[in-house]
Amino acid sequence: MIPLGDSEAARRLSPVNTILIAANIAIFALELWEKNALPLTRFALVPVRISHLQWTQPDAAAAALLTLFSSLFLHAGVLHVAGNMLYLFVFGPAVEGRLGYARFLGFYLAAGIIACLTMVAMAPRSSVPVIGASGAIAGVLGGYFILYPGGRISTVLPASFVLRRVEIPAIFYLLIWFGLQLYSGISSGLSGPLLGGVAWWAHVGGFLFGVAAAPLIANKPVKQRRTPAKVRSKRRL
Repeated sequence: MIPLGDSEAARRLSPVNTILIAANIAIFALELWEKNALPLTRFALVPVRISHLQWTQPDAAAAALLTLFSSLFLHAGVLHVAGNMLYLFVFGPAVEGRLGYARFLGFYLAAGIIACLTMVAMAPRSSVPVIGASGAIAGVLGGYFILYPGGRISTVLPASFVLRRVEIPAIFYLLIWFGLQLYSGISSGLSGPLLGGVAWWAHVGGFLFGVAAAPLIANKPVKQRRTPAKVRSKRRL
């Protein structure tokens, strides 16, 4: 299911979300500019480096902890960054509208860090680099799930040999999404922590953080004034 838009974001300004998208794209462009893999090996999350921190070596420990943040802005390819930014573009504005600018930024980064720590907890001995914004974006999806259960997601579904655009209740869309992440995470226990090269448990941890944290820091929804039926009928004339 490819999300194209939602029913809640049209009325909302989302400068922080826009800046996050721009930052991810700009950093990915820098990755392409680099001729070697230094950014990935130095700034990617490597679970074993976190689970076996060398506190006797402060510089090494600080560098390892920094990857909980820096890995959120690295991507492995065009499809990786494009897919992540599409989800952030669709779901981010509405969540930012309820949290406010500063809280949304803190929420996004905290979700990403929690997602990274979840991956470390599930695969503490893994030396496979983990990169991408998907853990932080999973937190945004979790926030959307709990804040906008009545929202609707415009998405593309395959129908026979063509793609069909449909609207799906957000609660169903995100339950399906989370179910797939959880199933894949459980399955990865049988074949390694990164089934298909995807850090599924990071998605699970980020989403659950979003569900738990978003309602604690969200502003109350603004009630819209309803226009009387007679006035609405006159406006249509």
